[in-house]
Amino acid sequence: MKLVFGLIGALLMILFVGSIVIKIKEVALVAVVLIGVVMMLVDLWQARNEADT
Repeated sequence: MKLVFGLIGALLMILFVGSIVIKIKEVALVAVVLIGVVMMLVDLWQARNEADT
């Protein structure tokens, strides 16, 4: 269940920051957003085998 909620949260975050990146179109902002999204996805990948609490 944690994986499902994690995927929903990841999708919502990508949509939210994606809209900001599309409006502003600044290279530094795109780099920071991409780093943040990659870190979020890595954390989600690592948490997929943890027990639900």
